[in-house]
Amino acid sequence: MAASPTRDDFDSYMTPNYSPQQAIPVRGEGSRLWDQAGKEYIDFAGGIAVNALGHCHPKLVDALTTQGNKLWHLSNVYTNEPALALARELVTRTFADKVYFCSSGGEANEAAFKLARRWAFDNFGERKHKIISFKQAFHGRTLFTVSVGGQPKYSEGFGPVPGGIQHARFNDLDSVRELIDDDTCAVVVEPIQGEGGVMPATPEFLQGLRELCDRHQALLVVDEVQSGVGRSGKLYAYMHYGVTPDILTSAKALGGGFPIGAMLTTDRVAPSLAVGTHGSTYGGNALACAVGLAALTTIDTPEVLEGVERRHALFREHLEVINRKYGVFKEIRGMGLLIGAEMSDAYEGKARDILPLALEQGLMALVAGPGVLRMAPSLVIPEADIQEGMARLELAIERLVSASE
Repeated sequence: MAASPTRDDFDSYMTPNYSPQQAIPVRGEGSRLWDQAGKEYIDFAGGIAVNALGHCHPKLVDALTTQGNKLWHLSNVYTNEPALALARELVTRTFADKVYFCSSGGEANEAAFKLARRWAFDNFGERKHKIISFKQAFHGRTLFTVSVGGQPKYSEGFGPVPGGIQHARFNDLDSVRELIDDDTCAVVVEPIQGEGGVMPATPEFLQGLRELCDRHQALLVVDEVQSGVGRSGKLYAYMHYGVTPDILTSAKALGGGFPIGAMLTTDRVAPSLAVGTHGSTYGGNALACAVGLAALTTIDTPEVLEGVERRHALFREHLEVINRKYGVFKEIRGMGLLIGAEMSDAYEGKARDILPLALEQGLMALVAGPGVLRMAPSLVIPEADIQEGMARLELAIERLVSASE
């Protein structure tokens, strides 16, 4: 019998673009996980905002196993019932008229950016091709999406990168006014910058972007890969702002842990994604769409969405108590259950140091860059798990503080 894989096997057999923690989880239930040695962890990471209903949620397991005994994959030479059902629900519950399915958030954004340029080409000609994004934005890891993203570290060494992309300052409308003109085809924005430090947009900023796009006949593309599907306390974060996008991208929580992405758009824009212009081998996969349908319909209920707001208040309350004691945070911010705690000047750049310390205490968390501790747990995490997880986080921070003295 082969020996169980170890963390050393990662270094031996896998490319070094990741540096995972030492523990290897093997089982999960709700907001708790167990590793190979049987040690228990509380999960505040949520697979980076993916496991929106925790681990092995019964409704998702049932959807997967039921569909797994019917039909797995067809390709887009044919359609399938789960894809059609999920598309109908997304249209019914949002601004959108049409849906394109793929397998990840990066693919959804790739499709969105291609559609924006093709729409502009079809309606205005090839000059209207400029895309405005924002510094510290993150939109994926394909060459196009990493170029639209506003973090040069992710595109360094992969040039030449696609042209026609400009970066304004997030939450700064004047910086957009300086760049936008009639050759702009799209403005791309995250309602909450996730990888950029868990920074919510102000209402004035998003509303101003909508007005500028309308004035210059550009499309407003809203990237909700991380903020969508209940994470903010509404089904999609744009719903907090009274702003309607032209294109929206969704992934992560949409599959509750099963890989799926979607691009949503309107009847005005969708015709430019005509037959042959774009595609995805796995997009609309029956397994993924069956699980996505179960996740969407479970999350988009008053019980779950109102519970997100209550849980946000609990997280913030506990973090503020910890901060009053240790003074490690400069600011606690975010929306719903996408929460960031920016490190204070005395602990600048040390957010990542908390992760292994937390893991030792039986807690999984995230960072958003070196200076922000990030939490994106299950939307239905029990309040008792929040309390216990915060007790474990405090022990980790106590160790961080002691080591820094």
